[in-house]
Parts: sequence; structure tokens; C-alpha cells
Amino acid sequence: MAFPELLDQVGSLGRFQFLQTVALVVPILYVTTHTMLENFSAAVPSHRCWVPLLDNSTIQDSVPGTLDPEALLAVSIPQGPNQRPHPCRRFRQPQWQLLDPNATATNWSEAATEPCVDGWVYDHSTFTATVVTKWDLVCDSQALKPMAQSIFLAGILVGAVVCGRISDRWLPESAQWLLTMGKLDQGLRELQRVASINRKRTTGDTLTREGLLSAVQELSGAQDSTTLGALLHMPGLRLRTWISMLCWFAFGFTFYGLVLDLQALGSSNIFLLQVLVGVVDIPAKMGTQLLLGRLGRRPTQAGSLVLSGLCILANTLVPYEMGSLRSALPVLGLGSLGATFTCVTVYSGELFPTVLRMTAVGLGQMAARLGAILGPLVQLLSIHSPWLPLLVYGAVPVLGGLAALLLPETQNLPLPDTLQDVQNQAVKKATHSTPAPSVLTSTRL
Repeated sequence: MAFPELLDQVGSLGRFQFLQTVALVVPILYVTTHTMLENFSAAVPSHRCWVPLLDNSTIQDSVPGTLDPEALLAVSIPQGPNQRPHPCRRFRQPQWQLLDPNATATNWSEAATEPCVDGWVYDHSTFTATVVTKWDLVCDSQALKPMAQSIFLAGILVGAVVCGRISDRWLPESAQWLLTMGKLDQGLRELQRVASINRKRTTGDTLTREGLLSAVQELSGAQDSTTLGALLHMPGLRLRTWISMLCWFAFGFTFYGLVLDLQALGSSNIFLLQVLVGVVDIPAKMGTQLLLGRLGRRPTQAGSLVLSGLCILANTLVPYEMGSLRSALPVLGLGSLGATFTCVTVYSGELFPTVLRMTAVGLGQMAARLGAILGPLVQLLSIHSPWLPLLVYGAVPVLGGLAALLLPETQNLPLPDTLQDVQNQAVKKATHSTPAPSVLTSTRL
């Protein structure tokens, strides 16, 4: 009896699979929600330097005449980006000459300014307080925010490695993997457990150790090459492994780099932008399931990555004043990255044999976590140019999408169980791709 038939008997889709999915989804939802809170708990409100003329009532009362706050702001704070008060510099002395109607706001030199030595004044109209306002993570200290985000994501990576072993106590091993590794007794117990939870106890009781031997014979194979080295050195698996890791990395790098700093996308309403990201993500993931069945794995994987990268790259050409378009393009790009995640999860499981499947998927998820750690740090490039982070975020998924075209298509193909199955697929692909000899060549031969 083949293993798929065994799985159908004990219940391939029942209560057991539902409970296992819930057990995995609930922690993921918690971690994702906690991660997205960074957009609010670490939001950067508008700010300027503290200046005596505006923020010290005693000195303000000594100013001759009746100058309004806008005039006092003009003589105290130089203009910064987008013709707004500079967030990190102030005049050493009030520039009264700027009140002259014939004077321009650029009639001052860098030497006439100084950093915010007395602290900052923040706009509390949207956020009463954030970690940025509490610890002044602005100007010269603005690099601390993405560094803290990277450390947080690095902690998730460490937790995944450490807690992976702990999860084995309550997440059952794959019965197919156990049989492949020759662990018949454990495989039998897991299949009987699945049958019991799926209310097919009678079927589970009929399963015997001898009845699994036929399935073991079909699954038997390269148990001696189930190490990480086989993924990185075997010709049939090496290319799949590196490209799969690149796709995982591109997702984690770009997604977390953008989604942890939605303010950088140019929207004036970060709450609405957060809702749009969530709303777009749901149909994107549902639509991906349809595309995987219609177009196949390889076109869907490549297309979702390239589309997300092009949306982000296009945003570098949009003027800052067009806030709606600057927000719409990244939201579309993030939706495409959601499709990328769905696709790479399915695709990775079909590219590798059973004996190495979880190792390969785990390696890909490690690459995604590494990309997530590096993603927020790219925001530091905005010090040199505001469009440089978007250029990097867009280029990486485009390269990953193009590389995905080198992977084999797995739609409607049986899952490989052994390393020999992968080698057979590679040989079959090479045979079909070799052109038949022409009539002229055959005649000459």
C-alpha cells in the first residue's frame, strides 16, 4: 500500500490537520501583531529644536512688539526639507533680518546654526508619546530605532532556533518522514494518533507494522544523505537550495524593511495605511492559491517578486507631493510580497524530497529571518539620499524573481520522496529539453 493511500485512510484533511493549523497560526498572529505595533509605539512625530523664544515664557515676554508664533519660529529655526522647519538644527541667535519681506529663508549660513542642544519639541496631536519621544531617537540618534528593530527580529530568529526543539514535544513528527527514515514503530503510532483524532479509530486499529512495509519500500532511499551538505553540494539540489533561499531572503528583507516603517512611505495617515496593508494582504494570499493552480509555481513565484520590486522602484520616481500615489505603490508591493510568501511556502515544500524537505524549508525560513534583520538597517541609507532605501528594497525582489525562473516547475508533479527522485526529475527535464536531431543531421549520420 502506498503512503498516500495510508494517509487517505487515517484522514488527510480532518480535525487533526485543523487543530495543527490552529496551533501554528495563533502564535504567528501574535508575533506579527506585536511586530506591526512598531509603527505606532515607535512612530516619529514632527519635531523641532527647543528654542527660548518659543518655549520659554519668560524670554518670550521680553520680546519687543507683538510677534506671532510663526514669526518667532522663522527667526529661530531654519527651513529644512520640504520647506518645513528643520527638525535637527536651530539658529544660534535669532535671525531678525528674516522678518524683512525682501529677505529670503536661505539668507543664513550653516555656521549660524547649531544642533538641538536643549532638546526637542514634539507634535503630540497624533501620538501622545512614543519610544522616540521618550528617548529622543531623532537626528543624531535616529539610527538607534532601526537597530532596535533589527535586534528584536534577531531575537525572533534565536527564539525560532531554540524553541524549535521544544516544539517537538507537542508537534508530531511527519509520519512520512518517520517511515522514510525506517522508524516504523513511531510512524505507526503517529498514523494511529491521526486516525483517532480524525474519528477513524477503527481504521487506525487495523494498521500494523507489517502493513507499513510496502509503503516503506516505496519511500526507502537515500537515508544516508539527509544532511545539510546534501542540499548545498548535490548537483540536483544545490541550485534549488540557493534560489529558494534567495526568494525567502528577498521576502523577509523587503517586507520587514517597509512594513516596520510605514511612515517612510509618505502617507499622512499611518492608521489608514496600516489598514490598507492588511486589507490588500488577504485577497493577495487568496488569489495566489488560484494562480498557483492556473499559472503554476514558477511563474507565480517569479511574477510576485518582480511585481513587488517594480512597484517599489517606481515609487522613487513619484514626487513627494503626490502622497496618495507614494502610498498606493508600496501597498501594492507589500500585497505582492504577501503573495510571494504564500507561493514560496508551497513551492519550497515541493522542490525538495521528503528526507530533506523540512531541512530545506527551515533553511529558507532562516534566510527570511536574516533578511528581516537586515531590512530595517537599510533605512539608514536615507541619510545620504531619501530614495536610496527604496532602490535597494526594489532591486532585491526583482533579482530574486528573475532567479526563480531557473527553478523547475512542480505543478501536478508527485512530491519527491528520495534524492533519487530529484535526480530522476533532473534527468527527465534534460531529456525533454534536448532538441531532436534534424532530418538533415539524421541523413548525414
